Amino acid sequence: MESCPTVKNILLLDSEGKRVAVKYYSEDWPTNNAKEAFEKAVFTKTQKTNARTEAEIAMFENSIVVYKFFQDLHFFVTGGDDENELILATVLQGFFDAVGILLRGNVDKKEALENLDLILLCLDEIVDGGIVLETDSNVIASKVASHSIDSGAPLSEQTIGQALATAREHFARSLLK
Repeated sequence: MESCPTVKNILLLDSEGKRVAVKYYSEDWPTNNAKEAFEKAVFTKTQKTNARTEAEIAMFENSIVVYKFFQDLHFFVTGGDDENELILATVLQGFFDAVGILLRGNVDKKEALENLDLILLCLDEIVDGGIVLETDSNVIASKVASHSIDSGAPLSEQTIGQALATAREHFARSLLK
């Protein structure tokens, strides 16, 4: 039986290899130090390449890393060594394009840090638990943009996250009464 495409991590690093937004879905890096060492090693290996016009692919520590650079941001998607590179590249392109839409084309470190909540929501819409959910940048961006919680909407029309937030809000109100 064929398994679902999986992602080990998605990294957004600055031009010095420092974290902007990262999400790990694999236990390959159990500690924060291991994660930071992986980020530094991947950044060091890829920084001299010219991945500005289209995504590049590299094998690294029994993983496939697909990456792309734009201005002072470096986008990375990592999958297992048996993962399909085209799927990883599609995830990367969906993330890259969705960030571009959400930041209105002004994709740089300063803007990314100011809108970190949108970028993290974007990661949540693309991958959940390592399983790829969505790769269409327009769909991702519209879901993230509409993530403002409308607690007046019926539960059937809310996303799971919105429904949980609504339930948490109602629970908090009941405790305060």
